[in-house]
Amino acid sequence: MRGARRALLLALGAAMALGPPPVAALATAPDVGGARLERVAYTDLPGWEADDHAAALAAFRVSCDPILEGRAALRPAAAAGVDLLAACRAAQGVAAGDARAYFERTFVPHRVIPPSGRGFLTGYYEPELAGSLVRTPRFATPLRARPADLVTLAEGKTRPGVDGSLRAALTDDAGGFRPAPTRAEIEEGALGDAAPPIVWLEEPGEAFIVHVQGSARIRLEDGRVLRVGYAGRNGHPYTSIGRLLVERGAIDRDAMSLERLLGWLRENPEEARALMRENASYIFFAVLDANDPAHDRAPGPTGGAGVPLTPGRSLAVDRGLWPYGLPFWLSGALPDADGVVHPLARLMVAQDTGSAILGPARGDYFVGSGARAGTRAGLIRHATDFFVLLPRPEAEIAAPPALRPGNGR
Repeated sequence: MRGARRALLLALGAAMALGPPPVAALATAPDVGGARLERVAYTDLPGWEADDHAAALAAFRVSCDPILEGRAALRPAAAAGVDLLAACRAAQGVAAGDARAYFERTFVPHRVIPPSGRGFLTGYYEPELAGSLVRTPRFATPLRARPADLVTLAEGKTRPGVDGSLRAALTDDAGGFRPAPTRAEIEEGALGDAAPPIVWLEEPGEAFIVHVQGSARIRLEDGRVLRVGYAGRNGHPYTSIGRLLVERGAIDRDAMSLERLLGWLRENPEEARALMRENASYIFFAVLDANDPAHDRAPGPTGGAGVPLTPGRSLAVDRGLWPYGLPFWLSGALPDADGVVHPLARLMVAQDTGSAILGPARGDYFVGSGARAGTRAGLIRHATDFFVLLPRPEAEIAAPPALRPGNGR
């Protein structure tokens, strides 16, 4: 859904995306995106024994649904050479009390060691905002639908006429490609009717935060609630306006928070408009099926993997490097909504992506929905150790328990 989200790729069909990188032997690769993978034992994972493995298994099974159903646009097997199909089959029918044993016999943990030595973790959430299905004097800021001619480009993929740094392009009537317009150009009408508004919000700053988070719950004036989710982006690089404000001395680094950022945007509307346009990245959205009550009952919005996110278990990763569904062990620190920092030792599942989430040891922690979740998400900016759990070969996963290797070695 984010962050740029964030965050957030719906099942738009294989024709809309050019797909992830070709299959490679990830488990034996010397590096992933510049990071070295170091095979370790589960006893090397700080706090492994104390985690709620059953909760992690429940989140993992959610990711398995599209994999087991063979939905090609969602199955992440081709990305980075990891095939989770056998692991998903083995997860079916595992009792909650056997969750830890399931992970230990099915996956091999590897420390992800980036050039900097440690990874970095931020947080994101699902905002809850007032809105309208029609433009009114109060609601005049749109969230827009994905253009039908938008094509997502995987990392390393290029098209004639499109700069190699861009992650998306528009097709033309002659079958060629052209760069998608920037945020400023879109706001000036560059897409015309190709990206119609799907809902209107009160403030440009609120819409910008939804772009960063990748999803939102919109409370309409008649009492209904719509959930909107990420449907694609224009492919231009993401620029953090919070970082720009800190660098320019507008907000002190230690005082920066989501509330402080929104306050500055409201208090400085003209400067805010220009500032937000310095982030050329633009996110498109889709209204989740209003006739499907499962969307409203889900604990979180739909993430990039096309499945509902689980607070505290769903992780946004660099989709160009890691496939959806991979488990990650995170070790570091995690603040609560009051700013009190607690140890982080948790098994999470890659279920989302974000335009700002780039690199092999870069993650975005899904906190949940609402204002308090937003406060907590804004406080998460911590160095974190990342461990990826890579699935064993299918023959090992299918072997009788007595013949399976133990303890992650």
